[in-house]
Amino acid sequence: MPNSTPDIIFYNGQITTLDRANPTATAVAIKDGKFLAVASDQEVMTLVGDSTRVVDLKRRNVLPGLYDNHTHVVRGGLNYNMELRWDGVRSLADAMDMLKRQVAVTPAPQWVRVVGGFTEHQFVEKRLPTIAEINAIAPDTPVFLMHLYDRALLNGAALRAVGYTKKTSEPPGGQITRDANGNPTGLLLAKPNAMVLYSTLAKGPQLPFDYQVNSTRHFMRELNRLGVTGVIDAGGGFQNYPEDYEVIQKLSDEGQITVRLAYNLFTQKPKEEKEDFLKWTSSVKYKQGDDYFRHNGAGEMLVYSAADFEDFRVERLNMPPEMEGELEEVVRVLAENKWPWRLHATYDETITRALDVFEKVNQDIPLDGINWFFDHAETISEKSIDRIAALGGGIAVQHRMAYQGEYFVERYGARAAEATPPVKRMLEKGVKVSAGTDATRVASYNPWVSLSWMITGKTVGGLGLYPRDNLLDRETALRMWTEKVAWFSNEEGKRGRIEAGQFADFIVPSKDFFSVPEDEISFLTSDLTVVGGRVVYGDNDFAPLDDNPLPPAMPDWSPRRTFKGYGAWGEPEGAGKNSLAPLHAQAVATCGCVSACGLHGHDHAQAWASPVPTSDLKGFFGVLGCSCWAV
Repeated sequence: MPNSTPDIIFYNGQITTLDRANPTATAVAIKDGKFLAVASDQEVMTLVGDSTRVVDLKRRNVLPGLYDNHTHVVRGGLNYNMELRWDGVRSLADAMDMLKRQVAVTPAPQWVRVVGGFTEHQFVEKRLPTIAEINAIAPDTPVFLMHLYDRALLNGAALRAVGYTKKTSEPPGGQITRDANGNPTGLLLAKPNAMVLYSTLAKGPQLPFDYQVNSTRHFMRELNRLGVTGVIDAGGGFQNYPEDYEVIQKLSDEGQITVRLAYNLFTQKPKEEKEDFLKWTSSVKYKQGDDYFRHNGAGEMLVYSAADFEDFRVERLNMPPEMEGELEEVVRVLAENKWPWRLHATYDETITRALDVFEKVNQDIPLDGINWFFDHAETISEKSIDRIAALGGGIAVQHRMAYQGEYFVERYGARAAEATPPVKRMLEKGVKVSAGTDATRVASYNPWVSLSWMITGKTVGGLGLYPRDNLLDRETALRMWTEKVAWFSNEEGKRGRIEAGQFADFIVPSKDFFSVPEDEISFLTSDLTVVGGRVVYGDNDFAPLDDNPLPPAMPDWSPRRTFKGYGAWGEPEGAGKNSLAPLHAQAVATCGCVSACGLHGHDHAQAWASPVPTSDLKGFFGVLGCSCWAV
């Protein structure tokens, strides 16, 4: 045991450390934001000093804090308080009721925005609303509804607000659908890319600076509620450096960051990308910042000619012939300055061509020690995986297939989807690989959805995509969200495990991750989230420990005040009633029958769905003593 006196000790827990030399413990001692000791209660409690705070974990299960390898927290935080989030909402009827109620409280000239993070397949109705349905709810308030990165629905008021008329020409990078008279219908399609969605959304009102600060704090609070203690921010379209980083910098300066954030710089200027990176490599030092907010390199956009599009509803486009030349210019600048980079790449065709460039640069400027990687890589081949490993690179996968799997299967077939992406094979080959979300638009920010997807192979709509040989066990999936992410931010040995010397980041899940039924994994949250030894979120038994009080969400009409976040959890008996537990659990909880079945309790739906060797379902179960047939 060390000689130092801890600042705080957490004891009486059931701790999964992910440290192979010390896989379990019951107590941790923390000093100066790092784990000082990880051992038994008896051993750790000997370190208690006069100033040491002691916290009882109440025999709860403890995991390392979750660390998202690819998300957009900087951009998402600026807008979070303005957005009506349909993430996790299971019914279109509930979602439309939320929209109607939000329209009623949103003042002119503000918009109501539903900006991604959901798919039509998560709804029991399996569809999006029609524009006529939106217009009926909101005849005068602009409504902008973006579905993943494939389309946006604008009501009549939104079309008027953005100025789209019969005379509006087709925008580059998108399509404005029109009626027989040439008038815009309100449907925008991302063909061949999402630029029309970005540019239209950018026309809406923005929050003032102080509200953006408040909004970012509330977004981080939501991530803490879900057990996220760190992220790597991948930049984003219309996210300019340094202007759009002033909010997060202010929070850093004031010690109010509760999600560790490493950021990559994303070029904003097609055909001027090299100039962006020449400027940034001369003015921004790699890794500048601290353990809570620091620079992490370049990307995910390096050059626009190398950016393939992730909408599986449209045909894959070939990258233009100038891709290699433009990409090489930028990669040489980055390699010369020892800046790591990440590159958005959905398809193996793009990855193959990019690897040709990286291998060429490597002949002149060795890439050893530069932690570069591809993002997404849904259709990557084994050959490309081997080439990445040989060059010392990595692959950051995200759960986009959990939201677009149905579309992929529709276009390419179920067989092609079985290893999209081939996560298990990546791990077997030893390439650096980790997991994340790509939130907040093309997927939700909820890490448990990603973990569920890797473990069950199912989309949020319930479609099974993967055979058993492409699924992960729970410990491997957890490592993908913790220790394996550390390489991608060049922090191996500093984070990702509950181990002496590492960042003191950990969570207490709402239920035991390792024993909860598979269909409940995506519904987990955190009852206790600790970052650097500080309790940044506490709920239920741990609510009194919460050291991160926030002022109310601003503005006062913000959807956060009513619905909060994922699954409308702010209204567990209202908008969130059908979204905060698996469907079978809801059926059990709301069953109105007089008495429970002797075999199945009140879970009659599960009994009726069970396979039985007879066509007489009621008679068969009746013979076995099941009374579900009588309900």
